[in-house]
Amino acid sequence: MASAKIYNFSGELKGEMDLPESLFGANTDSSVLYDVVRAYMANQRSGTAQAKSRGEVNYSKVKPYKQKGTGRARAGKKSSPIWRGGGVVFGPRKRDYRINVPRKVRRKALKNVLAEKGNEDCVVVVENFTMEKPKTRDLVKFLESAGLNGKKILFAVDGFDENIYKSARNIEGVVFTLGRNINAYEILNADILLLTQDSLSSLEEVFV
Repeated sequence: MASAKIYNFSGELKGEMDLPESLFGANTDSSVLYDVVRAYMANQRSGTAQAKSRGEVNYSKVKPYKQKGTGRARAGKKSSPIWRGGGVVFGPRKRDYRINVPRKVRRKALKNVLAEKGNEDCVVVVENFTMEKPKTRDLVKFLESAGLNGKKILFAVDGFDENIYKSARNIEGVVFTLGRNINAYEILNADILLLTQDSLSSLEEVFV
């Protein structure tokens, strides 16, 4: 069974706890991870890149010069793709890159990644984590005391806390998220999954 170390906000090790078997006990199977990660990255694309074709370039339709007698190749429009400033052949067009993945597949991939992090002792739980005001120094001190400084951390909390968010956004390598919005790609991209006790409970409620 996977386990996680428990720290308080002062960075003191309070012990270890067994992680829920329903979340962290899945058999690691990377067959679904490719589809889920590919879909996540594709869904981040805005798809707004677009180049003008020869019909969209705002040029006069008058011939640049007469058809014969100049010694040059005949030309009909300045918007021709072979002219500088003309249209683009097979340029990018606006499109939707979104890829839909079934919810069961997404949850299977999530549980596989959670199980992998749990087996690698990369899950840390912090108890009674509260901040009365935004203060990056206090959060950095906690990470240093817990031996997490300098690592890529996915910090998941139960509900949005502006004080925690503002304190974490200035720390390089720390990504702040809500437990109910967690996804396989962000977990894979992190060295440490840092959870509050409340967010661990909400993970069970949402994904089990």
